[in-house]
Amino acid sequence: MKKFKIIAFTHKTTDINDIGKLHIDDGLVKERFDLLKAALNIEELLYLSTCNRVEFMLANNASIDGSFLKKFFSVFNSTWTSTDVDWAIDNAQVFEGDAALRHLFNVASSIDSLVVGEREIITQVRNAYDKCNALGLTGDLLRIVVKKTIEVAKDVYTHTNIAKNPVSVVSLAYRKLRALNVKQNARFLIIGSGVTNTTMAKYLKKHKFANFTIFNRTLANAQKLAEDLNGKAFPLTHLSTYSEGFDIIVTCTGAAESIITPSLYKNLVGDDKSKKVVIDLAIPNDLDPEILNNYDVNLIAVNNLQEVAKENLLSREQEMDACSIIIEQNIEDFKQILKTRKVELAMSEVPKKVKEIRETANEVFAKELQNLDVDSKEVLEKILAYMEKKYISVPMKMAKDILIEDAKSK
Repeated sequence: MKKFKIIAFTHKTTDINDIGKLHIDDGLVKERFDLLKAALNIEELLYLSTCNRVEFMLANNASIDGSFLKKFFSVFNSTWTSTDVDWAIDNAQVFEGDAALRHLFNVASSIDSLVVGEREIITQVRNAYDKCNALGLTGDLLRIVVKKTIEVAKDVYTHTNIAKNPVSVVSLAYRKLRALNVKQNARFLIIGSGVTNTTMAKYLKKHKFANFTIFNRTLANAQKLAEDLNGKAFPLTHLSTYSEGFDIIVTCTGAAESIITPSLYKNLVGDDKSKKVVIDLAIPNDLDPEILNNYDVNLIAVNNLQEVAKENLLSREQEMDACSIIIEQNIEDFKQILKTRKVELAMSEVPKKVKEIRETANEVFAKELQNLDVDSKEVLEKILAYMEKKYISVPMKMAKDILIEDAKSK
């Protein structure tokens, strides 16, 4: 457990607008984290980035002190100044061992979320692992940590009321939109067709909005969402020349910088002077803040949903004790899983050693084997194969039984 560590930036300790500084475009993740692993001798790395948090999960032996953090963030973004690095060190929460596991269980169970009880986070954790695993950044420890984390989150959602009448950042944003009394024929520009915007689109479709134009880097994904909404789809590169007007922009992309620049917004608005609505659920924000100084915009963004989220937290506080009990039990369970896994890894060398012994025996008794008839050789092979199998399985079973008895005695 000592190897498992987390460096976290969340809405509780860091301004949501600043969390965007830690976002990395998908295409740069492997390059950046391969450098980090090499520079700090980190065995495994997992990167989770959502609209209200960024988490770095590590498997390594070194203690995460000030010196480690300084080198970590200097390598993480080579363009950062010493001021940027100091900001990251000051805002980072560090968890190690049991505390790291508890934090991750709380995150995936949405107890630590901006909106307590939202289920999206469990999918975000799973997707973050799948992505980093595909890039070769994770290994055995993070694999079993994430597997257990998903199980714990499901356990919490099933056996408590933490997710009863679920609320999410998307649903809060939609509530604020409805409060503006938007007309049913409003023209929507949806920029990005990921999970967040797809979820928002479901709300809009359910409430009979029907005028949609979708832009996305990958046209096929835009077309898929457009087909569901009976809308039009274009590649993101066409956004700068779009001139059919809009009433509402819904945007959530993975861009590291604002994609709706003042010049782009000017082209989109044209001569239309009416007040617009922008729902920006991206971190960092997709909408350049300069636009708010020059145009009449009603902005709905993650940071201005926090007050509503606090009310949601108060209504769910009574479930916290039940959630904590489940989480603490699972921390103890995981320690046992980790012990068993260590035995499995240690025993994984047994088959290789047994085969080596068998091959040596064949060499030592080569003359005797030559004198055996075909039937005798066949019987001997069966005996050796049987013994080889037992020499592998029996010690493993004995080790697991010892671990189980040890756990019961505690």
